[in-house]
Amino acid sequence: MLDRNRREFLKTVTAGAAGAAAVGFPHVARAQTKLTFGLWDHWVPGANDALKGIINDWAKGNNVSITIDFITSIGNKLDLTAAAEYRAGSGHDIITLGTWNPTLYKEKLEPVGDVADSLIKQYGKFQENATYLNFQEGRWVSLPAPIGSHTYPLETRMDMWKKHAGVDVQDIFPADVKKRNKGKVDGWDWKTFLAGAKKVNAAGFPVGASIAENTDSNDWLGPLFASHGSFPMDEKNNITIESDATLQTIEYLKELTKHMPKDIYGWDDAGNNRWLISGKGSAVFNPPSAWTVAKRDQPAVAAQVWHHDVPRGPKGRYRGALPFSWGIWKWSKNKQAAKDLLLFLSTKETQWKLIIASQGYDYPALPAFFTHPVWQEIEPPKGGQYNYPVRGDEKLIVAGWPAKPEFGVQVYYKWLLPTMVGKVTSGGMAPKDAVKWAAKELEGYKRS
Repeated sequence: MLDRNRREFLKTVTAGAAGAAAVGFPHVARAQTKLTFGLWDHWVPGANDALKGIINDWAKGNNVSITIDFITSIGNKLDLTAAAEYRAGSGHDIITLGTWNPTLYKEKLEPVGDVADSLIKQYGKFQENATYLNFQEGRWVSLPAPIGSHTYPLETRMDMWKKHAGVDVQDIFPADVKKRNKGKVDGWDWKTFLAGAKKVNAAGFPVGASIAENTDSNDWLGPLFASHGSFPMDEKNNITIESDATLQTIEYLKELTKHMPKDIYGWDDAGNNRWLISGKGSAVFNPPSAWTVAKRDQPAVAAQVWHHDVPRGPKGRYRGALPFSWGIWKWSKNKQAAKDLLLFLSTKETQWKLIIASQGYDYPALPAFFTHPVWQEIEPPKGGQYNYPVRGDEKLIVAGWPAKPEFGVQVYYKWLLPTMVGKVTSGGMAPKDAVKWAAKELEGYKRS
């Protein structure tokens, strides 16, 4: 365990910034250089301090004067900042970009293929989802940013599902991928999930998942449709939403939503977090943020939460993701220094410490980093976050894939999937009519 015993490791996890400050860095001979960096304002206490300390240490060793701005995503301020800088042609040298922003701003982003290639050579390929969002038109327009990136596994109340549904998720998805039983894993499908959801709901503990105009809705519905072979558009931008697979998935959701809270159509992105923390929720699709807050406010709830793979569908097992990227604007006067910093921040040595500072929330796009012990050691319960990184046969996607990103972003942010589903499950529209509506919407995307 990285030459530290378990007690020392957990102490570091708790300390956050203290354990992340002392990092070695390469020294590059250069004249005094100035950089400005717009970073996402992390919600985990201590994570910003850890990152700031690491960057400042690198800057001192590389003759760089750096200004760091932590920008909140509350009220979409981070996205609005990037949009304003894009229009003005001025601002930070490096900016944190939301999931789809590399697509929107690619013509004003400096290619970072040299940085990406260096990391690939050292650690192996990025996950396909990161490549889809950052490698566009034959070039790396931005770099996958581990800080703030996250995925959407199931967070299941072990006790509720075991007692009321007879399902032991800890046994199916143990904290060691080598101990998985293929038969048990294969049996964890959407039919099994529905059967279990009926039972935990009958006991008074429904599954909770938003169906509204928010990202959390996309990040579980997109993978659910994909697992049945349903996609709004294909990689050639053909409209493919009108299919038997889409109708099959909607029929499934008509049944599943009968066993979910009635107010899911009004939830925001924190709705499922609140549902789990309340003690009423038996499962949600979410990164460990819900668990982290429960650990603080409802430790008895947190102690029963197990993160694990989503159910399998007829066409495979898909998990949602919401990654960030780092972009260097073309107007930056110090592009090489910016690239050197991004390379440094993306190395294993640096990421090892930043993952600790985020208490395992930050999700690297390099599978080589999934060996980090934080996900196996952080508790309660010990091993509860082990399956937060994709360990098995799940394919990580962002809703809107596999359409070209300029269309995928519209699928995502015009809330096509949750709106289509809500028209049926809440509004009473016939499934075929809702699908026809979605197809017309997609035609509009292609004309715009």
